[in-house]
Amino acid sequence: MWLYLAVLVGLYYLVRWHRERQVVSHLRDKYVFITGCDSGFGNLLARQLDMRGMRVLAACLTEKGAEQLRAQTSDRLETVTLDVTKTESISAAAQWVKERVGDRGLWGLVNNAGISVPSAPNQWLTKQDFVTILDVNLLGMIEVTLSLLPLVRKARGRVVNVSSASGRVSITGGGYCISKYGVEAFSDSLRRELSYFGVKVALIEPGFFKTAVTSPKILSKTAKDVWERASSEVKQIYGEKFLASYMKLTERIEGRLTHDLSLVTDCMEHALTACHPRTRYSAGWDAKLLYLPMSYMPTFLVDAILTWGFTRPAKAV
Repeated sequence: MWLYLAVLVGLYYLVRWHRERQVVSHLRDKYVFITGCDSGFGNLLARQLDMRGMRVLAACLTEKGAEQLRAQTSDRLETVTLDVTKTESISAAAQWVKERVGDRGLWGLVNNAGISVPSAPNQWLTKQDFVTILDVNLLGMIEVTLSLLPLVRKARGRVVNVSSASGRVSITGGGYCISKYGVEAFSDSLRRELSYFGVKVALIEPGFFKTAVTSPKILSKTAKDVWERASSEVKQIYGEKFLASYMKLTERIEGRLTHDLSLVTDCMEHALTACHPRTRYSAGWDAKLLYLPMSYMPTFLVDAILTWGFTRPAKAV
């Protein structure tokens, strides 16, 4: 019995391996629009796809970021400035894309733009702190997607949404994990809807990588700023000892970050170029071996793992 089971499992992985090696034809004629190309995953993916000969339309938040990207790529790559929190900016970018792709449509949309601050224990934060992140990571992503879907449908192309391991396990307070849970839910419903039109939707769920989103310096400074404007009651119930422990934990993130961003961009590229892309891609060993398994564990066990060894608030009962 065990032998038959092993054979079946082996055959399953062999068939999957074969299917995933099949590549879409005429990639050089296909347009891909990527948000958040100033740095990190978006920047590397834009360069990676450009080297492969695809027609990359890269959206950057700043003109400086766009100039630096153009200096590193071929003349095929074009850039546009985009603020995903502003409707007028999204509308202008969508029109810009439409003028370039024409009747061919847009083969790939990669929603990569994102931020992670302010992140801190929820009781330290205000509603606006949550809104700041949700506007970029979730609502901005949704508006960009809805604006470009007619072009993606025309090409029967791909939508690739960057979520996170934090979209499976809520690791910290604040809007970041909430936004990534939202990305997961939006992508699941969108995948089912667009399947009728020949469009495939993929989710990228990276672990912790060294990008601006995970910069210990930025995370620590933001947490300190949030603490300083927290109410006296909040400061009293948490205490300075908890703050010191939280800041130390934030600073130690540096040693846990994966530096090879291509582990993520290779997943993105596969989702765009494979005939049979996966629905979800877990990038990084921490995502595969820690956060993905944790997402299937009983809640009490996940709670115990994530709070184990952490300093308790001063007024904890």
